[in-house]
Amino acid sequence: MPSQDFDLDELAAYLHLNPSQVEKLAGRDDIPGRKVAGKWKFSRAEIHHWLEHRIGVFDEQELVRVEGVLDRHGKHEEPVVIGDMLHENTIKIPLTSRSPRKVVTEICELGTAAGYLWDAPQMIEAVLTRENMHSTALDNGVALLHPRRPMPTILAEGFLAMGRTYQGIPFGGSRGILTDVFFLICSIDDPSHLRTLARLSRIINDNKLLSAIREADHGDDVLQLIRDREDEL
Repeated sequence: MPSQDFDLDELAAYLHLNPSQVEKLAGRDDIPGRKVAGKWKFSRAEIHHWLEHRIGVFDEQELVRVEGVLDRHGKHEEPVVIGDMLHENTIKIPLTSRSPRKVVTEICELGTAAGYLWDAPQMIEAVLTRENMHSTALDNGVALLHPRRPMPTILAEGFLAMGRTYQGIPFGGSRGILTDVFFLICSIDDPSHLRTLARLSRIINDNKLLSAIREADHGDDVLQLIRDREDEL
């Protein structure tokens, strides 16, 4: 089994940075790490969560770079294709719920009805626990729902679900911004989760696409919009 920690050189190779750059980031507390016997150590789990948080605020250029990093480390894996992970029967317009718990419940139940999620209550509680730690709501009115760690034992396969409310609801976003577009990310492991998150973040980092999604009335229209946008990347 791999070590639960990166050393300085391993993390630099993982992030495609120079060791001196990583050391500088760690010294400024810009990346989670600790010194053991005078040498830097970095928890793999903490680095995973650090990357997850950073992806949510990256601009397009940074998203391209981080997606490249993750794809290079996942070179033996199948490429992440959002248009294949999202399905017409895992999209619901409108979501009728008006509270965070009910929205999460409604979108998780899409996965159960489609046969991809075997234990909706467990996923619902895991997603809500993650939201209570730090909201996944972004400033563009989109939330990228997911549990803190992948839950492969209750999934038939990795998949995405998506829903839109007709009116935005308070979902913990910054500056009181309301959220009306919700994606549920259900991955089978940490690497595929990060790759999916990075890919999806690039797709939704497009105001024209989000406007079209907000005007769409049917799941098949949303799916085609996302596939078309993904083809442009």
